[in-house]
Amino acid sequence: QVELVESGGGLVQAGGSLRLSCTSSVRTIPNQSWAMAWFRQAPGKEREFVAGVRWSGGYIYYADSVEGRFTLSRDVVNAVMFLQMDRLKPEDTAVYYCAAGTVVGVSREYGYSTWGQGTQVTVAS
Repeated sequence: QVELVESGGGLVQAGGSLRLSCTSSVRTIPNQSWAMAWFRQAPGKEREFVAGVRWSGGYIYYADSVEGRFTLSRDVVNAVMFLQMDRLKPEDTAVYYCAAGTVVGVSREYGYSTWGQGTQVTVAS
């Protein structure tokens, strides 16, 4: 069973940076469609996709709201996914979740079978 643990959240000023990490308990992928992704949820809002990638692929998907500011990277050997967040804005404030699973669409919640507990990111004006 896959287990995910996020870390790296915190409080920063607008324009600052944070680096999130998500560590998976498994280091081998079950199939070519297995993916890991970052989602976030702000108070009173629905959870939304941030960035993700199929572990065996190379194309990284980004939400329009973060593209150019956030960068997803991977440590394949150690099964760690990172999210470098630069030029943070107050609207980036949310709980950030790591997700993993066998999916058809990387940016869709459907298909992700495992979720971490989340890490809080707060961006002050």
